[in-house]
Amino acid sequence: QLQFVESGGGLVQPGGFLRLSCVASGFNLDQSPVGWFRQAPGKEREKVSCISSSDGRWYWNPYADGRFTISRDNAKNTVFLQINNLKPEDTGTYYCARTQADLCSASSSQFEYWGQGTQVTVSS
Repeated sequence: QLQFVESGGGLVQPGGFLRLSCVASGFNLDQSPVGWFRQAPGKEREKVSCISSSDGRWYWNPYADGRFTISRDNAKNTVFLQINNLKPEDTGTYYCARTQADLCSASSSQFEYWGQGTQVTVSS
């Protein structure tokens, strides 16, 4: 099975933090940009962060501010997403996927090997 396995989600109070993990199964993510996506209830899936393959540079889309930090550990075949100062609007199912386009700016349709996602719920 060529897939990512996401984990680390849960129920967190506003202001807390989470560190999500994304482990590649059956392949190496070494040379592939990997993005994190969020699907909130009733909304379309959106890219919240991405890390490149060339230099490890990360970026945010307009829906994720500096509270989101992405990193990768190629030796462990894992990409992480840390979310600080969680807000209720961060609630959703978080997925990771890779793209063969070698660009974090690639559209969601260009990403593949979607996992089952991990649920993040931010509520007081």
